[in-house]
Amino acid sequence: MADIADDAIHIVGAGPAGLTAALTLARAGRRAVVHEQRPEVGARFHGDLQGVENWTTPQDALEELEAMGVDLHFASQPCYEGVFFDPVGREYLYRSPKPLFYLVRRGREPGTLDQQLKAQALSAGVELRFRDPVPRLPQGGIVAGGPRGPDAIAVGYVFETDRADGVFGVLSDALAPKGYSYLLVSRGRGTVAACLFEDFHRERTYLQRTLDFFRAKAGLEMRNPVRFGGTGNVLLPSTACHGNILFVGEAAGFQDALWGFGMRLAMISGNLAAGALLAGDPSLYDGMWRRRLGATLRTSLVNRYCFSRMGDRGYARLMRSIGRSRDARQWLHRHYAPTLAKRLFFPVAQGAVRSRRAPPGCALSGCDCTWCRAHPPSQATRPGRPAVSAPAAAAPLP
Repeated sequence: MADIADDAIHIVGAGPAGLTAALTLARAGRRAVVHEQRPEVGARFHGDLQGVENWTTPQDALEELEAMGVDLHFASQPCYEGVFFDPVGREYLYRSPKPLFYLVRRGREPGTLDQQLKAQALSAGVELRFRDPVPRLPQGGIVAGGPRGPDAIAVGYVFETDRADGVFGVLSDALAPKGYSYLLVSRGRGTVAACLFEDFHRERTYLQRTLDFFRAKAGLEMRNPVRFGGTGNVLLPSTACHGNILFVGEAAGFQDALWGFGMRLAMISGNLAAGALLAGDPSLYDGMWRRRLGATLRTSLVNRYCFSRMGDRGYARLMRSIGRSRDARQWLHRHYAPTLAKRLFFPVAQGAVRSRRAPPGCALSGCDCTWCRAHPPSQATRPGRPAVSAPAAAAPLP
C-alpha cells in the first residue's frame, strides 16, 4: 500500500459513490486518490443491467447528477414503460411521459456506468490505485466500499439475446419472497434476477421459478448466460461520520429499503461528502445527507415494512392501484413522499425492520448460497479487523 500521509483526499472504493466524490473534489481543484482493492472498476459485475430511479423527486435524476458534474446521458437508456405481473400472472402496463428510470450497464466493459465514471475521473485528474486495499485512513477521507452485509440478495443471469428490448417485473412470494423478480433487455443484452428479502438459502429454487415464469410470460431466451449473485443493505445509519472519515453509498447504509434502487443515492452521497470536505468541516456531512436523503430513506423503510406484510393478495391490490394511474412515475413519487402518516409511523417500521437484520446461519454444512458467501459466520469475530469500520447500519436515524 502506498503512503497516504500527503495533502490528497483519499477515497476507499471505486464504485459510483467513490468516483462521484473524487470527481467533485478534482473539479474543485483538490487532489483526489481512489484506492480500489479489485483490479478494475466494475469488477463485481458482468454487464448487469440496473436502474437509476427517477421518481423520488420531481427533478429528473440525470439533471440532478449532471448538476453535480456527472455526465450519464451517453451511457443510459430512459425507460418510459414496463410490463408487470401480479402473483397469479395478471399483466399490467405501467407508463409515464417521463422516464420511470434509466437503464445502465455495470461492469468492466466499455460503455458501462463504471467505465464511464472512470474515464471522467481520469480526465478530471483523479488518481486511481487498483489492487490497493487501504485498511486505515489516518488523515481521514471517504469510505465507499459497498455493502457491509446482506439484508437482501439478488441472484440471476446476464446474457445475450435476440429478444426485443423490454422491462418486466413480477411480485410473488413464490418467486422472490418479500421481494420481486425482474427481466431487463436492452440492445441485445439482458439481465434476469430474483431479489429475495427472506429464505436466502433457497435461492436456486426461486431463481429457477423466476426463469420459468419469464419464459412463459415474456419469451425469455438466453445465450451465453453468466450467473451472478449480490447483496444489499437496506437499513439506516445514526451517523455517516466517524471523526473525519465519511461513509457514502451502501457503506453508510444508503439504499432504497423497498426495492433496492441505490445508485442515485450513492452518487448523491458521494457528492455531499466531498462537499463537506471541501468546506473544511467533515461534521457538516451528517446534516447534508439528512436534508437531502433522510426523508426518502425514512419513507422507503416504512414502505418496506408495509410491503413485507402484504403477501400475494396485497401485492395484487398494489399493482392494480398503480395500473389505474395514468402516470406510474407520479404514483411512485406519491408513494415515496414523506407524508405526515409515514413520518409518524417511521419509529414502528424502523424497529420492526431492524429486528430482521441478521438471519440465522444456514443449517446446511458448507452451504455456498449468496448469503453464506457474503456473511461468513466468523466475520464478526475475525481478528485484526481494519480500523476503517462501517457506521452502525442498524442504529436509528434521527
